[in-house]
Amino acid sequence: MKRTRTRTPLTLTAAVLAAAVAGGAATAGAASASTPDPLPRLDPAMVRASIGGLPDASVTGALVKVTGSAGRWSGTSGLGDIHARTPVPLDGRFRVGSISKVFTAVVVLQLAAEHRLDLDQSVQHYMPGLLPAGYPRVTVRQLLDHTSGLPTGGHLGEAQGDPKRWFVDHRFDSWTPRQIVTDAMTTPMDFAPGTSQRYNGLNYYVAGMLIEKVTGRTYAHEVRNRILQPLNLRATYVLDRHDPRLPGPHSHGYVAVTEKGGTVLHDVSEQSPYPWAEGGMISSADDLTRFIRAIFQGRVVPRSMLPTMFAVPDVKYADDSHCNLGSDTGHACFSAGLMRVTLPNGVTVWGKTGSRPGYTSGMFATRDLRRVAVYSLNPTGGKDGSEAPYVNRIAAAVYDPDLLPHP
Repeated sequence: MKRTRTRTPLTLTAAVLAAAVAGGAATAGAASASTPDPLPRLDPAMVRASIGGLPDASVTGALVKVTGSAGRWSGTSGLGDIHARTPVPLDGRFRVGSISKVFTAVVVLQLAAEHRLDLDQSVQHYMPGLLPAGYPRVTVRQLLDHTSGLPTGGHLGEAQGDPKRWFVDHRFDSWTPRQIVTDAMTTPMDFAPGTSQRYNGLNYYVAGMLIEKVTGRTYAHEVRNRILQPLNLRATYVLDRHDPRLPGPHSHGYVAVTEKGGTVLHDVSEQSPYPWAEGGMISSADDLTRFIRAIFQGRVVPRSMLPTMFAVPDVKYADDSHCNLGSDTGHACFSAGLMRVTLPNGVTVWGKTGSRPGYTSGMFATRDLRRVAVYSLNPTGGKDGSEAPYVNRIAAAVYDPDLLPHP
C-alpha cells in the first residue's frame, strides 16, 4: 500500500473543513460545559439537496444520517446497485477506510487505562527490532497523533499506470502488516519524532501490531471484545485480509475505468480489507453514530483518558495537505484517532473521514453531541477526490452553510 502525500478524499474534505482550534485539549474537553457552539438550525431540505441528483458520473449513491438534540434527518439518494436499479439501503454497510483508526486508538487508550502499556513508552521497547536500529525513540502517543515522523513512503500496492485500472485488477491483493511496515522502512524518516505532525497510515499499522503484542490476541478479537460487543455494533466487522466480502445489505462500490469503447463501471464492492487497523473495517451509519456518541460520553474510552483522546499536539503541520484553513493554518489538527475541525461560523466538530475505492465516508460530532453526522458516498473515481463537491455540500448543510460560495 503506497502511503503518499497526494490528495485523497480525506484531504479534500479537510481542505474545506479542517482548521485547528486554539487552546488544545483542555478547551475541547470543556466544550460541552461552556457556551454551546453556534449551530445553525438544521434545514432538512438543504440536507436532502446536498445528496440530490444521484447517480451521476462521480457518485452512484449516498446516505446521510444526522442525529442529536439540535435536529435529526436521515435519507439516501441514487442507486445501491446500478444494474438492478435498487435504492441505497439506509441501514447499509460500507467500507469505512481510515475511520478504522478511531477504533484502533480506542483500544490503545483502553490498554493504557489498564496500565498494560504506557503511551510515553517507545515502540522499540514493546516491539524490539520492528523499527531500524538507527531510528530515534518513537512513542506510542506519537503513533496515535501522527507526530512519530515514521516514513510516509513504501511501494507495496503502488499502482502501475492507470491507478483505477490497477486497483480493479489487483483489488484482491493483500499484504501483512509486517510486510507493509518493513517495506516502508526502506525509505527515510519524515522528521524527528515529536517535532511536527503529518497524517500517516503507517502509524496505525504499527499501533495494530502493538495491540496484538501487548494482549497476545488478534486485533480483530480485541476490537470485537472491547468495542463491538459492548456497544452492540452488529453491522461492524474486522475481516481477515483474505476475506473480500461486504456482509449484509450494502450499496455496491464502483470504479470507472476508461476502456476501448468508453467508460466501464467495475464493481469493487468485494476487495481485500488488508488495510486492517489503518483502514480495513466495515460499518454502518447507525453503528458509527452509536460509536462516536459512546466515545464522547466516556462509555468506551475511560473518562480518565478522554483528555488524551482529544489532545492535539502543539506542533506545526508538515505541509498544506491537512490543517490548512483558518487562523491556525499550519498547526496540528489531529489527536488520538480523531481530527479537530473548526468551521467559519465558529462550530467545532471532532471526527474522522475515510475512503476505499468505491466508498467515501465520514463521522463528525459537536463535543456536546447536539449534532452528530455520518455520511457514506459511493464515488467512481477510485480515490481521486472527485466526490468532494458532495462532501462539501453535506458539511455545509449539516454544520455551516457558509462553506458554500454565495451567489
